[in-house]
Amino acid sequence: MNKAQKVAFVIKTLDDLYPSIPIPLDHKDPFTLLIAVLLSAQSTDVRVNQTTPLLFEKADNPYEMIKLSIDEIRAIIRPVGLSPQKAKGIHGLSHILIDKHNGQVPADFEALEELPAVGHKTASVVMSQAFGVPAFPVDTHIHRLMYRWGLSNGKNVVQTEKDAKRLFPKERWNDLHLQIIWYGREYSPARGWSLEKDLITHTIGRKTVLNAYKKKND
Repeated sequence: MNKAQKVAFVIKTLDDLYPSIPIPLDHKDPFTLLIAVLLSAQSTDVRVNQTTPLLFEKADNPYEMIKLSIDEIRAIIRPVGLSPQKAKGIHGLSHILIDKHNGQVPADFEALEELPAVGHKTASVVMSQAFGVPAFPVDTHIHRLMYRWGLSNGKNVVQTEKDAKRLFPKERWNDLHLQIIWYGREYSPARGWSLEKDLITHTIGRKTVLNAYKKKND
């Protein structure tokens, strides 16, 4: 298969598996999504979804969030990890949203990435899921699968994002990045990987990955 054929196969398979695509992080608006994505760094969606209701019960908008101290935020979000940095970031960005954006989350990549603790991936998730702007946030699942499928060289997430945007149609980016995440979790995890269960990699995966898997399991 050439890359165009691989891309077509990936899209068809993912559409068959995930005709409707759930959003992994629970939220009700751009602000709660922004906070949830920030909290998800080096944590799990399950843990974040268990924690955000406790935080949002006290503060689900920037005006209420700045009424909490950094220590109060930290105590609530401790289970997700990295709580000192995340609490400081949440408190700081809430102030900035009020001071510079009338309390609203801006639908702008540059403005989002200027916020404390908000990097390119977080901004991309917010732009795609909150505002419907085409983006291709790359997490560990997408980075791993783009390499396994022979669609990127696996050197870094920046290159993986460039390759994904180059290969996949722009109008499909927002759906595909979620479909690939779900596929990675269910069929092609980093650990406990079964090639027989992983239809896409089994069909189009790069030879080095397939050979390494077979050697490991011989």
